Amino acid sequence: MRRTILLMATMALTLLVASGVALAGGATQISGDAFFDDPAVGECAPPPERFSDYPPLVMTGGDNMPHLEGCLYTHIVTKENSPSGTYRETGTEFFVASDGVSTFTTTYRFEGKYEDVDPVPIGEIFGRCQHPIVEGSGRGVFEGVSGRLDFKDDVVTGEYFYRGHLRY
Repeated sequence: MRRTILLMATMALTLLVASGVALAGGATQISGDAFFDDPAVGECAPPPERFSDYPPLVMTGGDNMPHLEGCLYTHIVTKENSPSGTYRETGTEFFVASDGVSTFTTTYRFEGKYEDVDPVPIGEIFGRCQHPIVEGSGRGVFEGVSGRLDFKDDVVTGEYFYRGHLRY
């Protein structure tokens, strides 16, 4: 049932984009929220090779705008702690839509402030990241997509709210 709902949402996003729900310049504004997949529930498939540095993020809708439905998998490329509690990380990600076929990749840059970063970040105070879509990486309904997603962490609820735009 959940997969059917996710598939229908992905198809609705595709129809909205195709019908011209767009900003100036042909970009479709999107927003929604995400949370780490609970292994006991297992909404996401096992991660593709190289993209298992974190549990996958389950991406869902919100804000009455088109949104992404599916799973976002992460591969860390660099990470750096500073004595002040700042943590920076870069990497690549692989998004798989709920239809199981439509995908794209991003690069990302995360910055956050933590209560302690030695030896690993603990007690996030705030965090945000930018995720430009890699040009030419889209498959399925995301064929030819470009754009960017920006996430902001809600450290109380453990949700990650995103906004962005897609261009086809």
